[in-house]
Amino acid sequence: MNRSILNKITALCVLMAGVGTSAAVAGVLTGTIKDDHGKVMRGVMVRVTDDISGVSEAVFSDAQGVYQLSTQLQGTLKLRARTPYFRDARATVELGGQSVSTEDIVMQPMTSDEEISESLPAAYHFGALPFETGDDANFNRFQFQRDCLSCHQMGNPFTRQVRTAESWSVTIQRMHRMVGNFDADLRDERSVILAEGFDGKPIEVRPVFPLDDALDTAKIYEYRLERAFVPHDSIVHPTNGLIYTVDQALDHMVVTDPVTGQSEYILQSDGDAMKYVEGNPNDGTRQIGLFNPTDRHGPHSLDLGKDGKYYVTNAGSTSIGVFNPETNAWEPSHKIPRESGAFYPHTIRVDQKGYVWFTLAGSEKVGRLDPKNGAFEIISLPDVKSNGISGGTQPYGIDINPVDDVMWYGRLFGDKIGKVDPKTLETTEYDSPVRGPRRMHFDKEGILWVTGYSEGELARIDVADGFTSKVYVMPEFADGYRPAPYALGVHPLTQDIWLNENMTDRIYRFIPKEERFIAYPVPLSGTYTRDMTFAADGKVCLSNNPIPPPALEGGVLEIICLDPDYDPKAKAGVQLSKN
Repeated sequence: MNRSILNKITALCVLMAGVGTSAAVAGVLTGTIKDDHGKVMRGVMVRVTDDISGVSEAVFSDAQGVYQLSTQLQGTLKLRARTPYFRDARATVELGGQSVSTEDIVMQPMTSDEEISESLPAAYHFGALPFETGDDANFNRFQFQRDCLSCHQMGNPFTRQVRTAESWSVTIQRMHRMVGNFDADLRDERSVILAEGFDGKPIEVRPVFPLDDALDTAKIYEYRLERAFVPHDSIVHPTNGLIYTVDQALDHMVVTDPVTGQSEYILQSDGDAMKYVEGNPNDGTRQIGLFNPTDRHGPHSLDLGKDGKYYVTNAGSTSIGVFNPETNAWEPSHKIPRESGAFYPHTIRVDQKGYVWFTLAGSEKVGRLDPKNGAFEIISLPDVKSNGISGGTQPYGIDINPVDDVMWYGRLFGDKIGKVDPKTLETTEYDSPVRGPRRMHFDKEGILWVTGYSEGELARIDVADGFTSKVYVMPEFADGYRPAPYALGVHPLTQDIWLNENMTDRIYRFIPKEERFIAYPVPLSGTYTRDMTFAADGKVCLSNNPIPPPALEGGVLEIICLDPDYDPKAKAGVQLSKN
């Protein structure tokens, strides 16, 4: 076994063995948060950062305004308190050993329209654009959302800069080409909408963000990925606890140790990505040449095979990559035959027999790999009209039904959901109950859950009962400003549905038994997260990688892990007064 991996596993085992006594080495940071009139404030996020390790941890104040953070971070830490419509409060704190440090905080309200407008998430700047009306309009709200938010935010400070329509047209031409549209008239029409909407004036909307009781027991961990550029999907390894993330731009497998917060970057040896990197990722000057995905492997999605190896969709080199966590190294890729007409392998899942299934977003196909012999089956999908401005339907999300081992897929721009018979490879498709079906997962009972990206919805589909469905409308915090849910995961222990929503700087949890959503604020503005993965202790983890990195607050990409069952008093080993 690779020595570095063995060392990490040993460190993790030591940590796990000491869980029962971790209180003895944990420091506690606590305090009360009030506004400038002395009123206690609930739901304020208190985040501490260790600049040496690059690790941050955050909790929320309770109904008495008290926050309690038990942490093994030591030394000089940076503290930041944040809540909507108030200015950030900052301090430097010292923490070590079993010490209990108190830092009371007073929050000052924002006073000007400009200040408030600048603080609001991207969703509210994007939602204020002068969209066309009518279900058949090219640039109505839901079409615009599916067309333009699929890879990055629109409306954050990086993307809402004041520009002329002529300037916008260059960007829109590039974006439209990504989805196979070369219509100059459509490009120019959209450019005008963006130039008129992003005019630099403060927006007037004032969303009301809910504070759920669940925030009292939530803790968020962040691990900086200093050398990453597009860290896409992540998976927490089920036994060694390390987090494996593919970097689509730099051809890396990023291996993150949540014990130390440190990451290794293992390059696909035959990739060309590194020669395109110039500049500094921290000051916004890093560039990746002319973004042509065929110049690099472009690893996008990954899943753990039955042989213990990770199988990866190499979107650029049209291949399936193989990474061995035992040796901490890439193995030779499986090249998809060129004559198949397949392009841009996208999302990947492994079935119970060990077959590797994947969608092909650049062609109307899905595929299957037998990793034992390297043989591919490429399956053409039925002809379907593309909606929006996309030149194709973009086969996108995919998952395997645990009940019968059948693969199901979605077509993002086709508003279709289908399945493939694993014996005959015949396809059956259904109308999606939600527009823009993006990513999907089955729960343990064989119920399929799908995000509706275009209009901010979650679909529950009983595939065994005639494809019957129920659609849940995700909460909006201002009338008409719809969320944009990207991916979801089913928690293996609770079976709750976790969704990321990439325009409001929040992660969502849906509890099926109660049919209700919980919104968890995340620490950084400009957050754009990807696929969900779950740790053995119940944390939900995902990469945070808006494109480009300067669109994220601070400019350094990261892994986020959210613990929904954090008990500060139990983990601190002390009883803290709330007086």
